[in-house]
Amino acid sequence: MRLDAIYRAEYGRAVSVITRDFGDLDLAEDVVQDAFTAAARRWPVHGLPPSPAGWIITAARNRAIDRLRREKTGRALLPQLIPLAATPEFPADDRLRLIFTCCHPALGMPARVALTLRLIGGLTTPEIARAFLVPEATMAQRLVRAKAKIREARLPYRVPDADELPGRLDAVLAAVYLIFNEGHSATTGDALTRDDLATEAIRLGRLLVRLLPHAPEATGLLALMLLAEARRPARTGPDGEIVLLADQDRTRWDPALIAEGQELVRACLRAGRPGPYQIQAAINAVHCTGTTDWPQVVALYDQLLIVAPGPVASLNRAVAVAEVSGPSAALELVDALPLHDYQLFHAVRADLLRRLGRDDEAVTAYDEAIARTGNGPTASFLRRRRETVRR
Repeated sequence: MRLDAIYRAEYGRAVSVITRDFGDLDLAEDVVQDAFTAAARRWPVHGLPPSPAGWIITAARNRAIDRLRREKTGRALLPQLIPLAATPEFPADDRLRLIFTCCHPALGMPARVALTLRLIGGLTTPEIARAFLVPEATMAQRLVRAKAKIREARLPYRVPDADELPGRLDAVLAAVYLIFNEGHSATTGDALTRDDLATEAIRLGRLLVRLLPHAPEATGLLALMLLAEARRPARTGPDGEIVLLADQDRTRWDPALIAEGQELVRACLRAGRPGPYQIQAAINAVHCTGTTDWPQVVALYDQLLIVAPGPVASLNRAVAVAEVSGPSAALELVDALPLHDYQLFHAVRADLLRRLGRDDEAVTAYDEAIARTGNGPTASFLRRRRETVRR
């Protein structure tokens, strides 16, 4: 396994464990980064250790102890911290604790979600900035301020008590959802997906449902993720190229995940308290049938825009409208959206222009989409479509 893959898979867990042991988020980030730097020097020479995650966490703990020994406050606390730091177990809910810390009400909603993506998902600042459609410098400042707030306010590293959970849930669900989105369609890299992030988001979703079994939005988010993940094996071809929904081999979809996700959707319907994640789960459930019922998808997007209006949801609705009313009706909707810095906006627009035979405009739109794409398979797909239009 390559070091960058290990980093993406284990960074969040390592930061969570070190934060648990030493109670200092900045310290945890610094020493985990140091440990990965040391691994980059050592592993190519001495080979991969039997447990790369254990090696990283042990190295990070040792660096944390060394740093605290050099600091006055650290020296006073060290006798209490060393027994904790020697604990070899990696509790299953460490990352859940860290998510709730990142999503404390003392932080603004954008900062909560961004910090969770950074510390749990291991996303870089540019990747998070693209997810939020903001400049990289803006996101960097947001992350610095959020960590400073946690440090200065001494926000607790724990899962909140039952009476505190409802007020904290929205930000946690948003963070888990964005982690899954990055796993489902990676913003950068040579693969369409990041399976480690998708798996981690689903694991966290299951923990949240166990923690809050009567919260329909938590159930809806888990259903949404399971139904989307069920289609992953068919989303790429033998060489990693993108396969669109209409062309996918549905026998490659995971029937167990589909069955579980659809049962969760039915549980949400019985609860009778629809929310954005439940409606998106219902949309994915429609996609996971034999053939997609596009009028039903449009109707569900209409409901989604009532409970959670937003330009990205409107863009997704326009894609469904194209299947019901044609590309001209959809293009009119797309052109009215304020999403000119969003890669998918240009990709959808390019496809609609292509279908309308407006080839020169389609090529320009494909160029705009390609310029905003950091993911290799996505860029290759867009280039192939552009060349088809040119020919």
